[in-house]
Amino acid sequence: MPALHVRRLGRADYEPTWCAMQRFTDLRGPETPDECWCLEHPPVFTLGLNGDPAHVLAAGDTPVIATDRGGQVTWHGPGQLVMYVLIDLQRAGIGPRALVTALEQAVIGWLGELGIVAVARPKAPGVYVDGRKIAALGLRVRRGGSYHGLALNVAPDLEPFTRINPCGYRDLAVTSLRELGIDSDLAAAANGVLARLAGELGYTRLTETTAPWSPPDDSSRPA
Repeated sequence: MPALHVRRLGRADYEPTWCAMQRFTDLRGPETPDECWCLEHPPVFTLGLNGDPAHVLAAGDTPVIATDRGGQVTWHGPGQLVMYVLIDLQRAGIGPRALVTALEQAVIGWLGELGIVAVARPKAPGVYVDGRKIAALGLRVRRGGSYHGLALNVAPDLEPFTRINPCGYRDLAVTSLRELGIDSDLAAAANGVLARLAGELGYTRLTETTAPWSPPDDSSRPA
């Protein structure tokens, strides 16, 4: 596998980031490197492509955005690590389910290094600790490339999850690394999951930048 190019984007608004992922996918070519964008969002609820708005119980003043990923409703906000995976699945020789599994196993493996026993559920994508969800997943595949990805609760305020049915499940409990007694920041969490994800998908090296993606001048490949 070629290198995985990692963009560490800090805090970024949801809609411009989503539009950039779509544009990246539209413009990518056979030689475009795979990328992973690591960031956190200001508070926002997002609905999946076929998400039921009834699962948003009390949004208050938090925006609700209907997106094109899979899954139902979730919350993004400060203290949550978001990792968007923009991967050429055809080149990698995997399908969406295999990518979901790789993301789940990357989180499970890293949590195991921290002494936390976590599991995946075949019919409810994500990562769970003692029945509480610590990471949510939702993907979109277009033109053979993936976007959207993973949200891992590192140290967020968990109250917004009480205002939705997380991932469409009423009374689903949600947890975080902080609630489990793990003191980690988003950068350390990204490092741990990225190392595991590289192993799961066969990347031999990671390259990094803090620059946001922008369309190339010749519209043939990402910068």
